[in-house]
Amino acid sequence: MVMFLRPLFFVFMLGLTPLTLAQGDRKYRHFLSQHYDRQPTGRDDRYCESMMRRRDLINPCKEVNTFIHGSVNDIKGICEDKNGKAYGDLRISKSPFQITTCKHRGGSPRPPCQYRATRGYRVIAIACENDWPTHFDESFILSGQ
Repeated sequence: MVMFLRPLFFVFMLGLTPLTLAQGDRKYRHFLSQHYDRQPTGRDDRYCESMMRRRDLINPCKEVNTFIHGSVNDIKGICEDKNGKAYGDLRISKSPFQITTCKHRGGSPRPPCQYRATRGYRVIAIACENDWPTHFDESFILSGQ
């Protein structure tokens, strides 16, 4: 019984209640669902239209969404000192990521949605909770690259 309670004691000492952990996990999964695609194919307008539809980001048509291509460990590392550093209330990656930004072409905010793809290689800024990515904020082209 004591062995079972000891891990819970440490969780509460860190201020991480089971509810907090569950909320963080849900936010992290939502972040991955909206912004992560490890190995994209095409990265053109059709890619954006397909991914936005697949990820259910088209009702209404989301104006802008960025997909990050890379490993989840590298993305999670932004929340730690391993691959990130403080950037105001956010964390910014120390290394660039391959990304695809999908921008709605305009017109009706209802499907069918049409998107324009922009490919890039950029550092990214994200919000983190308990060392887990929870919100994509922006990407930057570094000068000299």
